[in-house]
Amino acid sequence: MVRLLTNPLMLRAGVVFFAAASALVIAIWLIRAVRRNLTSEANLDSAATTKLEALPFHLYNNVIQQLKQQKHELQVQNLAEQRRARTTENFSQAVLSNLSSGVLVFGPNGLVRQANPAAKQILGFNSPSGMNAEEIFRNAVVCASDGGAAGSTLTPLADEVTTVLREDSKPRQVEADYTAPSGQKLRVAVTISPVPAVDGGLLGVACLISDRSEFERLRHEEELRSEVSAEMALELRTSLATISGYAQQLAKNRDPELARQLAADIAVEAARLDRHIGGFLAAKPKAVSASSSNPKSAAAVSRT
Repeated sequence: MVRLLTNPLMLRAGVVFFAAASALVIAIWLIRAVRRNLTSEANLDSAATTKLEALPFHLYNNVIQQLKQQKHELQVQNLAEQRRARTTENFSQAVLSNLSSGVLVFGPNGLVRQANPAAKQILGFNSPSGMNAEEIFRNAVVCASDGGAAGSTLTPLADEVTTVLREDSKPRQVEADYTAPSGQKLRVAVTISPVPAVDGGLLGVACLISDRSEFERLRHEEELRSEVSAEMALELRTSLATISGYAQQLAKNRDPELARQLAADIAVEAARLDRHIGGFLAAKPKAVSASSSNPKSAAAVSRT
């Protein structure tokens, strides 16, 4: 046994065996260490991948929620704007419907876009929408400021509307003689105004129309009454002068026959004067009662 242990070959074999065993153990330890490292790295990569995959999904959900909230807010704002627009439109329609003056609105193409009931009644059209100024006003001409003196130019009312629409000029106030489709002749006052847009363009032209026929009739009657009053004053002065002359002659004259003749002449002149005064007083109440029985006439009188 001692010989075996002291045998150099055996010693070398033992050393080689020990070295091989140590190398095997070290190799096994290194393999396990490398495997642990690889497993740890794989776990880290898997966790990182999971986090990277989960992060965009979370952000996507947040963006989707924000977009949904913004969409809801926009829908609420749109509904509020629509309600305000409907309220404004209903208010405008109510105001236009209750105006005593007519309102015509021409679009940029020169066609009627809107007309209130008063405009339809004054102009005599059931539905003027889609008609142009020439079709509505036809032969209506603007009254000259000098009353239609000789040499004055009569401008068609449709040309005034077209001028404001094409040139975007300042508002114009004119009076015109208008003939309705029924043949009724009217005197209308028209205010023609451009309707500007928010961006500075032109949305159209608005015409404010008032029936001045009754006012013109009352003014004409007033002129006639003034003329009649002047004639009546002249007639009164003439009759009084005649009666005064007869009375002076009667006071100076002593002849009974001539006195009776002068007295008869005075009576005749007084009777004639009484008839003139009676006719004047009878005509005036008729004109006053006719104007008071017509609401439009009364309104026109109150304005004057």
